[in-house]
Amino acid sequence: MDNFKIIYKILKRLERAMDEEEFDNKEIMHEALGITEARWVKIMEMLANEGYIQGVYIINIAGRMYPGIKIADVRITLKGLEYLEENSMMKKAGELVKGVIEFIK
Repeated sequence: MDNFKIIYKILKRLERAMDEEEFDNKEIMHEALGITEARWVKIMEMLANEGYIQGVYIINIAGRMYPGIKIADVRITLKGLEYLEENSMMKKAGELVKGVIEFIK
């Protein structure tokens, strides 16, 4: 699966979680996304480092090729919401262009 699709899924699920009293972290774990734990850790680390999510803590574990992740009250940030909005607008623009091309043909 494309990394950007995974990122979008994580952020979209966290955006929906804003309406919920409690959020089950299992919905954004590597098993639910169908990716390896190593890839998931790296993606979550990038999302946290870039400020798209908060509540993610990087734990360096001796003897592991990649760090561990602890998530506690993980939430999407304003920057993450902006990413979703921009991504959605680009998708709509792409669909519009595709529709115009199909119409012209």
